[in-house]
Amino acid sequence: MEQVVIAGGGPVGLWLAAELRLGGVEVTVLESRHRPDPHSKALTIHPRTIEILALRGAAGPFLAEGARIPSGHFGGLDDRMDFGVLDTPFPFTLALPQARTEELLEEHAVAAGARILREHHVTGLAPHADSVTVAVQGPDGGAYTLEAAYVVGCDGTRSTVRTAAGIEFPGTDATAWGWLGDVVLERPPSGPGISVSNAAGSVMAVRLPGGLHRLVGSTPEDVRAERGGELTLEELRAKTVRITGDDFGMRDPVWLSRFGNATRQAARYREGRVLLAGDAAHMHFPTGGVGLNVGLQDATNLGWKLAATVRGDAPAGLLDSYHAERHPVGAALLESTRAQTALMTTYTTEGQALRALLSRLITTVPAFSAELAGRLSALDVAYPATGPGAADAHPLTGRRAPDLAFEGSGGGLFALLREGRHVLLDLTGGAGDRLTDLAPGVAVHSAPLAGTRAAWSGVRAALVRPDGHVAWASAEPDDEALITAARAAVSGAVSTGVGTIGREAVTHP
Repeated sequence: MEQVVIAGGGPVGLWLAAELRLGGVEVTVLESRHRPDPHSKALTIHPRTIEILALRGAAGPFLAEGARIPSGHFGGLDDRMDFGVLDTPFPFTLALPQARTEELLEEHAVAAGARILREHHVTGLAPHADSVTVAVQGPDGGAYTLEAAYVVGCDGTRSTVRTAAGIEFPGTDATAWGWLGDVVLERPPSGPGISVSNAAGSVMAVRLPGGLHRLVGSTPEDVRAERGGELTLEELRAKTVRITGDDFGMRDPVWLSRFGNATRQAARYREGRVLLAGDAAHMHFPTGGVGLNVGLQDATNLGWKLAATVRGDAPAGLLDSYHAERHPVGAALLESTRAQTALMTTYTTEGQALRALLSRLITTVPAFSAELAGRLSALDVAYPATGPGAADAHPLTGRRAPDLAFEGSGGGLFALLREGRHVLLDLTGGAGDRLTDLAPGVAVHSAPLAGTRAAWSGVRAALVRPDGHVAWASAEPDDEALITAARAAVSGAVSTGVGTIGREAVTHP
């Protein structure tokens, strides 16, 4: 029997496969396409996603190839948020076509030992108490089945897995449409791109590899329920000229498409042994380029939890916490994209005044800009403390841990998380040798913090989850009490029982 089957070999399915392999779990990815789609829906990799890649030592190729953009837009407003204020080693977005992102993620998943079967299409599921039967159509048209302990649907907004599992997908239908064209521009705008918005519509032009530019935008006539016919080069030219006064010599379209603002979210991210991640769990207008990023963040949250469950060493309720933590993040995503859609599709005089006002606030109220940047980058995502003692939990509990630096160490926290284990930080620098007999899979690092961080002031120990969020932190001044609390925190977060797949504890002196 398969341990985990993933339906969908796009970015989310590939990253999840690698995360499961890091946790020692066998995984098979079933992808209906023969090769990655050459038409890149997504272009943007946000700061938190770069951090996630760095947690696994996988960020290098993305940083080498992606164009760094030190700012971001909210709803296409003229003034942009400065990512330089963010507490991250990566205060920028990376512009990288999704097709290349998929290639890099597939290389990472294959190197981790994932089995990827292309031209294998999931056609249905039959859930059972202890397994799931997966119906598949192979490349030769022949049908077969796989039996799996768990199945994860990473198969997009029209998810077969979600439908077969009976998970509702409530939301709203499209009321507005955007359009995009990947074309050659004989007279391209200077710089990496432009953004123009006025009463005639809005359009952005972004440089792509291979001598192409992407034009993406909308106009007042696109605010309608009907999708309309296929986008043509003539229509794209006319819309662009109406908004900017120039067609930039556009020719030779490689891809022309429309997309709507239909917005939906799965009612449940887990139904028994079936789970959802990425676009199978949430769909929305692609404002801000956040979709791929939130999907990879879903997979990072799910991967270590599902791996621990399959191994048999997960604490009670761990897998259920995937929905509890990520569903609210998805709901916030939908709220944000709806708000940005409203800004991007308002062409009245009043609407233009609202855009101008909010745009000025970004430049004149730094706290407003920083708040928007934190939300867009996903660096502000925090999960609520749960369980006994949650009311008295340290304020860091549930928050993302930055790449902490330590005295006497050349590496930071992100490097300690590369093996996908919980990491117990002894920030006193003296108790670590008394904490080496913790649960399997927990690494101990004993060293004080280098430098100062306001949020971490006074913290003497912390337990960081494999996904980089703080599971527990304490400023307890008494060493004996601190050690007792640390052991209790580890016991609550990581089962000390023997699972089906053993992993040795690692201590970092």
